[in-house]
Amino acid sequence: MIFSHQEKTQTTTSTEELLDDGCHLILYNDDVNTFDHVIETLISVCKHTYDQAEQCAIIVHFKGKCDVKSGSYEKLRPMCLALLNAGLSAEIE
Repeated sequence: MIFSHQEKTQTTTSTEELLDDGCHLILYNDDVNTFDHVIETLISVCKHTYDQAEQCAIIVHFKGKCDVKSGSYEKLRPMCLALLNAGLSAEIE
């Protein structure tokens, strides 16, 4: 017979930690900006590859919004402000 002993460990995560890492930068569709502008801005601000930025632009166009980046609020805030300054519609959820 083979016996094994596995210790059960429980990790606790504070609500604050969950909230900090659980934020999403949402980009919304508009009738003003071109695909090229959105793609270039996502590459510049969010450090997306061209393919990632293009996919996000397509999703935004057809679905109305897209989660373009996840992370802590502190990490996403400057990105959100940069998207807004570029004339895009975005918010952190």
